[in-house]
Amino acid sequence: PAEIGALETWCRENGHPMSLSQVWAKGGEGALDLAEKVIALTEQPNDFEVLYDEKLPIEEKIRIIARRVYGADDVVFTDEAKEQIAEFEKHGWDRLPVCMAKTQMSLSDDPSKMGRPEHFTITVRELRPSLGAGFIVALTGKVLTMPGLPKHPSALDMDIDGEGKITGLF
Repeated sequence: PAEIGALETWCRENGHPMSLSQVWAKGGEGALDLAEKVIALTEQPNDFEVLYDEKLPIEEKIRIIARRVYGADDVVFTDEAKEQIAEFEKHGWDRLPVCMAKTQMSLSDDPSKMGRPEHFTITVRELRPSLGAGFIVALTGKVLTMPGLPKHPSALDMDIDGEGKITGLF
């Protein structure tokens, strides 16, 4: 409670909307305040623009993310990553957006760096297509990843009937 109170105070003092999500405890009702605040924010004017054109080559998309968002000077691609990019191009997957997977410690591939370092080179060691989700994941450093969900997760087809019989499991 003390940590939540401190966060609420900080948000209020700095003019940031805040909502305590209680979805786990209260179901959909526990997210109503959050939903209302999100809707209100989407109705405000903004200057959003996409970071890159999805028609750019995969390497260029990654360089734009690494330089403009992460603060990197450049990107190096392993031979494996280069081979994967060539294969993705054959399948037309190079038009998909890119999701970067890097250390949780910083916007780099080096777990000893913290925050947003500057003047570093990031290495893309592997790329994975997440076709169900509709993007390519660029793996850097020794990052571990969780599996992605498709656009229609299997959980949406699961159910329990009135007699307790479970259906929709693999």
